[in-house]
Amino acid sequence: MSAVAQPPRRPVVVTIVVALVYLVGFFDAGIGILVLLSRYRVPDDQVLTVSLLGAGIILFGLLAVAVAGGVAHGSRLSRMLVTIYLTLHVMTIASEPDWTWWSLATLALEIAVVVVLWTPPATHYFRAAALAAPV
Repeated sequence: MSAVAQPPRRPVVVTIVVALVYLVGFFDAGIGILVLLSRYRVPDDQVLTVSLLGAGIILFGLLAVAVAGGVAHGSRLSRMLVTIYLTLHVMTIASEPDWTWWSLATLALEIAVVVVLWTPPATHYFRAAALAAPV
């Protein structure tokens, strides 16, 4: 009788991060749809630009949803992708000359998500999930 490695239990903080990344992904996809639909209200020479921008926002939103699923299953690649995406987003917000309360709250939340993903117990979860993954 062989012992089958049980997948590790996901910590609550990782579950909260997964929920936040899902929300961001669906929110981005919704914003992308609105941008895509706004092409009917722009001058004719900007229709292609607005359409491509909307499609890109939708695709990045759906990528965030896929990455959230990977984080939920303990994928180290997904954790790295979330970190890169949020770091780029934090750098974008930080480079803005005018900060609002919304941008400060977003900045704090995204930094907190990255910190949570790279500190225990999340680090232990991702390590244990990698060890329990079938080869």
